[in-house]
Amino acid sequence: MTLAAFAATGNTPRPSGETLEEQTKRIILGINAQLNDPSLATQGTWKLVWLALSAANANMAFIAQNGSNEFAVVARGTDADWTDILEDLDVGTVVPFPESGSPKPYVSKGAMDAFKRVINARSLASSPSPNLTLTQALAAALKSASSPEPTVYLTGHSLGGCIATMLAPYLQAQTWPKQPKYAVMTYAAPTAGVQSFVDYFNSLPWVIDERQNNAYDLVPHAWADLDTTTGWYPDPGPQATEEVKLLIGAISQRTKGNVYVQPGTECLMNTGYGKLAKNLVNKTTQDFLGQVAFQHANSTYLDLVGAPPVPSPPVVIDMSPTFGAAGAMVTINGSGFSQDSMVDFGRFACTQRTVDPSGRRITAQVPNGSGVVHVRVTNTLGTSPAVAMGQFAYGGPAPVVVSAVSPTSGKVGTPVTIGGSGFANGATVHFKDKASGSVRFISTNQITATAPDQLDVHQTVNITVTVGKATSPTSPADEFTYTGR
Repeated sequence: MTLAAFAATGNTPRPSGETLEEQTKRIILGINAQLNDPSLATQGTWKLVWLALSAANANMAFIAQNGSNEFAVVARGTDADWTDILEDLDVGTVVPFPESGSPKPYVSKGAMDAFKRVINARSLASSPSPNLTLTQALAAALKSASSPEPTVYLTGHSLGGCIATMLAPYLQAQTWPKQPKYAVMTYAAPTAGVQSFVDYFNSLPWVIDERQNNAYDLVPHAWADLDTTTGWYPDPGPQATEEVKLLIGAISQRTKGNVYVQPGTECLMNTGYGKLAKNLVNKTTQDFLGQVAFQHANSTYLDLVGAPPVPSPPVVIDMSPTFGAAGAMVTINGSGFSQDSMVDFGRFACTQRTVDPSGRRITAQVPNGSGVVHVRVTNTLGTSPAVAMGQFAYGGPAPVVVSAVSPTSGKVGTPVTIGGSGFANGATVHFKDKASGSVRFISTNQITATAPDQLDVHQTVNITVTVGKATSPTSPADEFTYTGR
């Protein structure tokens, strides 16, 4: 799983723009740094042999070697969240998969497209094993094996795991300088094909054949039984809303009647739902989708298999000030900042920045730009996600954001303290669609309001703040649960 997690390194291109070559070099630096880390499960003994990023950053794969007889082929899927993965993967059409070594297996067209992007990708001239495809690089690596029968591991997380199940029979059908044994270990993989693919896959000899799945990860249920996830989650929740059920139902219909089946031996983890994001348990669409993302995350799988966490990419928590003009100085707070960190204000690169030795603060000069933009930090491990408290407004006013509410539950009339940014005297506060009748401005970062009456006083609602024409976006951080009158 640690090798599979490495595949996510640098998967997001730098927001201000980055060529495929620049991104590939950054990924190689990041993966090498992690492979050389003796504190991780890979113990610093694995070495990068080959890596290639496909056109448009769609897919990535790499080969790592441990000693002289162990080789791992690791696939990475689409750079997207789980809804994008499931919506983008074309499962309405099945196609033959003769590359498996047999004319019998059929897989989804989306899986086949991803597979072909991986096997056709070539490494850079400056990369390890330059100007080679995956099979060419593996053939060269196998020549160095000291054993006549080395082991090749196929692995990947999410769509990378789906691709790995296709690479496994494909590689086994090739002729090699030294014919290896094959082990397949996937994590959170959606289904690649129909029964004919599974029958063929299961007929092949594998040293290891394991499908490691979090019992409460939605993605592995695609596309065999995705509808079952509409009944999630058990106590303490969250439960699927009608909006979530409609979304999952719509995605399920994309199969157009094709019956997909998972290959290999399933190994379930977290069957008791003991591993969950405890701040995402309310019955709201936001909490359900947030919990799905948590259950599917690389970090969750590493924890479930008992592996140390891999180094995280940068994270932006907030910044100050949140509005101003080009040339102004701002302070960005977060974690994982390194001396090679680069800062972008939307699509505009910052050229003047100073990274504090603590790795938690960057002082940056605002580049030319316009509008309201997300400020993000990129280094060799990746790019920070866009966060509401990390926005900058050129010319002002400050973006209106709710980042915390306290208490998070109570009866009608409960006074609630709201934290965030961009607040001003005269702001209005809504609990769902009901305006609070008592609002008190304290500062640009704090406001208080009493919870107004609702028709349903046993529901979870979003608290929003409006200043002028600007209203704060909703998120799990602004939720308030009514407990009665």
